[in-house]
Amino acid sequence: QAQLAESGGGLVQAGDSLRLSCVVSGRTFSNDAMAWFRQGAGKEREFVAGIHWNGHSTYYAESVKGRFTISRDNGKNTVYLQMNTLKPEDTAVYYCAARAYYSGGYFGVGSMDVWGKGTVVTVSS
Repeated sequence: QAQLAESGGGLVQAGDSLRLSCVVSGRTFSNDAMAWFRQGAGKEREFVAGIHWNGHSTYYAESVKGRFTISRDNGKNTVYLQMNTLKPEDTAVYYCAARAYYSGGYFGVGSMDVWGKGTVVTVSS
């Protein structure tokens, strides 16, 4: 059974950085496109960043472009989200998700195969 386990969330101040990690087990990670999503209180879950299986193509929401970087280590079955210059509006539960054999540029909430349980990021002003 596939499992995705996020870690690295926490409480930080505006302008700080955090790195989230997501370890994948129970599936062939190197076949997966991976993505990070987030859901703020009272809001819908939204796409943050995505990466193809080989790491050569990455995609970002406009709200995080230039501040966040997604990367992956296929040898460690892990995808990362480096978040810099955090803002209070980045406060949310962050989820990683996988989609097998996908090479497109759209990562919709309904299109992902499996999800983690999330990690909480709180940015104070």
